[in-house]
Amino acid sequence: MATRHIDPGAFTARLVLERRDEAGDGQGGADIAFTAVASLWARIDPLGAAQAEAAGAERQAVTHRVWLRHRAGVEPGMRLRKGGRILTIQTVHDPDETGRYLVCDCTEDGQ
Repeated sequence: MATRHIDPGAFTARLVLERRDEAGDGQGGADIAFTAVASLWARIDPLGAAQAEAAGAERQAVTHRVWLRHRAGVEPGMRLRKGGRILTIQTVHDPDETGRYLVCDCTEDGQ
């Protein structure tokens, strides 16, 4: 597979990678919290937006492709935070299988 050229200067977004932590609430459910794992630089490419109705309310879901330097432990269900914006990671893959970068397809809900 051909090596992709990625301009490292395009990594201009400072993001916080967060891991989902669940703790039992004592009633059969779970309290969900997110814990910061790392602060990193990334490139965010907007992909699209879709409008949907959920529980009688209009919602907009925006999708993004986020490029990161490769790091172990990034997986679907984690999220990336940029200020008040939250990007939930749906998929993660190495675009050219060289171990240099990761591409995360993400959704940003509640726009």
